[in-house]
Amino acid sequence: MVLQTVTTLGAGVVFGLALAAPPGPMNAIIAEESVLRGWSAGFRAGLGAMTADFCFFLLSLAGLVALVDRRPLLRAVMVGIGGLLMLYFAYGAARGVRETLSPEPGTDGESNGFRKAFVLALTNPYQILFWLTVGVGLLKPGTHDLLAETPYVGDQLAGTLVVQTGSVALLLGLFGGIVVWIVGFPATLVAARRRVDSLAPLVAGGSAVVLVGFGVAFLWDALSTLL
Repeated sequence: MVLQTVTTLGAGVVFGLALAAPPGPMNAIIAEESVLRGWSAGFRAGLGAMTADFCFFLLSLAGLVALVDRRPLLRAVMVGIGGLLMLYFAYGAARGVRETLSPEPGTDGESNGFRKAFVLALTNPYQILFWLTVGVGLLKPGTHDLLAETPYVGDQLAGTLVVQTGSVALLLGLFGGIVVWIVGFPATLVAARRRVDSLAPLVAGGSAVVLVGFGVAFLWDALSTLL
């Protein structure tokens, strides 16, 4: 029982990292805030995205996240708003490239990364889709054999790595994994900037490009649904 709880906790951490780590608009905001304003600003941006995930978690418990999936018009409006916000924030990131010429992070204006990441996460269809699919499976009480479906050797590995879905350990691990990312990712960027000063404008510029790309994609998604 103890081993299964530890395994479930570890699996939750992996799920959390898998949700937080992939490149996308959230990490673009975290990266921009980190190189312009320091670790605490990057962490607050990550905290904004995690707060949105916690909101989705509560909405999933109440069954309300699925409502968005059943109403294409509502989803399209949310995605369209997210696309417009991303283009607006991309403009801000592009303007911030010149701010990266300052020698040290932490003094480049007031940080509003928490609000930006929180609002974007609430309109991010990828996060909504996660909580509609994987998230729902994680919340449903039961067990899941992670290795039983491994190709060719699943039968031999069945029962080796079983996690308790819907358990407190899994949810603690999930949000623990997100915390590990939003603490470590900004710290890595700030440390790298201190060693390579030219990294800062590259990160800020790259963040702007990522936000523009996702903004255009979100708007296209919304328009395709509406039209």
